[in-house]
Amino acid sequence: MARRNGGFVGQDGLDAPDIPTGVAGTAGELSVSVAFTAPSDAGTSAITNFVAQVSIDDTAYSAGSNTGTSSPIVVSSLTAGTAATAKVWAINAYGTSAPSDASANFTPLALPRAIIQLNNDADNVTLEFVNMGTSGNTTDFGDLTVGREATDACGSSTRAVFGGGGDKSNVIDYVTIASVGNATDFGNLTDGRGGLGSLSSNVRGIWAGGEGSSNPVNIIDYITIASVGNATDFGNLSGTRNQVSAAASPTRGVFLGGSGSNSNTVYDIMEYITIANTGNTTDFGNLSGQARLGSACSSNTRIVVHCGFLGGSVVDTLEYITTANTGNSTNFGDLTAARYNTGSTSNHTLGIFIGGAGSDTNVIDKITIASVGNATDFGDLSANGNRDPAATSSKHGGIAA
Repeated sequence: MARRNGGFVGQDGLDAPDIPTGVAGTAGELSVSVAFTAPSDAGTSAITNFVAQVSIDDTAYSAGSNTGTSSPIVVSSLTAGTAATAKVWAINAYGTSAPSDASANFTPLALPRAIIQLNNDADNVTLEFVNMGTSGNTTDFGDLTVGREATDACGSSTRAVFGGGGDKSNVIDYVTIASVGNATDFGNLTDGRGGLGSLSSNVRGIWAGGEGSSNPVNIIDYITIASVGNATDFGNLSGTRNQVSAAASPTRGVFLGGSGSNSNTVYDIMEYITIANTGNTTDFGNLSGQARLGSACSSNTRIVVHCGFLGGSVVDTLEYITTANTGNSTNFGDLTAARYNTGSTSNHTLGIFIGGAGSDTNVIDKITIASVGNATDFGDLSANGNRDPAATSSKHGGIAA
């Protein structure tokens, strides 16, 4: 017969289970996944449930709890950045076990945050943010060092970096994503320009094309995101292009569409680079038509692009590619309204398309990158008129972590 070892012993001397062992917590976004080993001695009857509870002071296990029938159990609605421990109890029909030993410390993560520059005039310095895990409107973050339009953004899990501008600026500045506040000088691009395409891994940020002092350029620059300093030459696009869209997997970056020296010269080109290796672009395939003034976001495996102007018309069209496999794009779905000059970023699974010129220019739309279909409403920017906003996320698709 089982020993009488439950935390609460049932009637007539019948026993609750032994204590769960091997409790370990793996931090998630405002959550923890609590793994454990069920006791070999279930007591007088089978175990029906386990309860995982979280403590931030190793005393009161009241910071969060959840029930499950097996390991692991996810406990949600925790506080980001606050160290915690977890214990587990086993339950059968006759009682509840004594608590397990506490897990080692874990620290719940913050929701992925997207940083957005509002680009509604040439002097705009405004930065706003949204939490990617929850739909809603933007909140003020701070200001860039210099107001400018048509910048483009890249980033790591900790930094958002903004480069260039429509005034043919070569300025690069950055913010620490977790801490609201104004931007700090990072360095300079190799050539001042706006209307670039940008992408990043968790290590490198890359800008390509744009309108420079000599009209559209084929320049590709890169930085090491963790280290302030000027950009370095990476290689070249196959031709001079402005208004390029770009996105990345952890290893491969793709530049999509763009225009030439005037808006009547538009391309359906897609080209790729290996982010870790400098060099010129390689042909990837083609969009369904000539596209410019759109934007793109990505997961670790897929890029979704809003085509902006497609064949001369403003569209709501979304197309996608599988990043590891060269080939032409495939229809994904539509935004909630046709517009151009959108911005975009993602958190691996959720992609957002931001602002744009045309209808509903304060709108933020969302998609699930793995599932083809139309976009739905996410929230709003603080003001209308936001054409060509720049955006990056602490967990965008180019980040493997």
